[in-house]
Amino acid sequence: MSMTTRAAICREAGRPWEIVDLELDDPRAGEVRIRIEVAGLCHSDDHVQKGDARMRFPVVGGHEGAGVVEAVGEGVTRVAVGDHVVCAFIPACGTCRYCSTGRQNLCDAGKNASTGEFPDGTFRFHLDGEDLGGMCVLGTFSQHLVVSEFSCIPIPDDIPFDIAALVGCGVPTGWGSAVHAAGVRAGETVVIYGAGGVGSNAVQGARYAGAKNVVVVDPVAFKRDMAKVFGATHTFADAAAAHEFVVETTWGELADHAIITVGVLHDEVIDHAIQVVGKCGQVTITAVGNGSIDHHPGPLIGYQRRVQGAIFGGCNPLFDVPRLLGLYRSGDLKLDELITRRYRLEEVNQGYQDMLDGKNVRGVLLIEH
Repeated sequence: MSMTTRAAICREAGRPWEIVDLELDDPRAGEVRIRIEVAGLCHSDDHVQKGDARMRFPVVGGHEGAGVVEAVGEGVTRVAVGDHVVCAFIPACGTCRYCSTGRQNLCDAGKNASTGEFPDGTFRFHLDGEDLGGMCVLGTFSQHLVVSEFSCIPIPDDIPFDIAALVGCGVPTGWGSAVHAAGVRAGETVVIYGAGGVGSNAVQGARYAGAKNVVVVDPVAFKRDMAKVFGATHTFADAAAAHEFVVETTWGELADHAIITVGVLHDEVIDHAIQVVGKCGQVTITAVGNGSIDHHPGPLIGYQRRVQGAIFGGCNPLFDVPRLLGLYRSGDLKLDELITRRYRLEEVNQGYQDMLDGKNVRGVLLIEH
């Protein structure tokens, strides 16, 4: 059996998002069909559309989303029909080596993120006889989608869907980059490069962890202003000015952490980040692009500096997503302020252009049914 769903797809790198009607299969064993209410416009989907990140084409976009469970396949136990859920862009099987050791962000079930295939090599989206994968085996730029139950996180019914969609990727990725991956502690100095949807949450995480100085570098004045709303203590338009401030305020000891959350990773920002951290300082890279590390090992060795990548901010989705929503409920995490503008599905290309033009911290798609 199958149904029709309206979705935004990208046929090949460099082509804009296109709105089409797709055929969607029913869920099989261990799978869930979700009616998506809101999808987030994360930069990672734009990287796929631009060709910066490798992906099987054509692809159904979207890996941030929240909605309601419509149907479940045989053997599903994590969720039931009628549950409100957030889609996790990295699934959590709960039993692989990484899940069982508290590293759900590295779950082995996430291996097909770049193809959109289910574990048996099949697909649930189809267009004129052609198989389409969903971004991260999701595809939240669609009215309906079928996913593994491992990609479903149940949430309380009173959480608004636009807020819930954000905690599928951008919020935990940024928050966790500071709290988990970097391990920011009270009294430390943190420099964050890029104050978009992910960087703003790295700011929130660093402040909540107790950082004394949360320094943000972003060329866009609007994003620098918003960074202060989320807890930045100092903001700068360029890395050189931020570096000078860090030298002065730390009496030359430099920063404890640098977190890279720019829209497109590049060599220069990596170099700036390595130079701004002092002894035992850590650079945490949470960005996508073509940057490379071309740095003499001497300063790394002599200062015991570390450079580390981070996926999903080192968060465990089944634990951290509900925890973050709890912090939102208590007023300790700002999520409403992240949403700059809401769009219809048909406006997906405009939403991404606004993001690239520096007009949005985060845009969301309201999916009409």
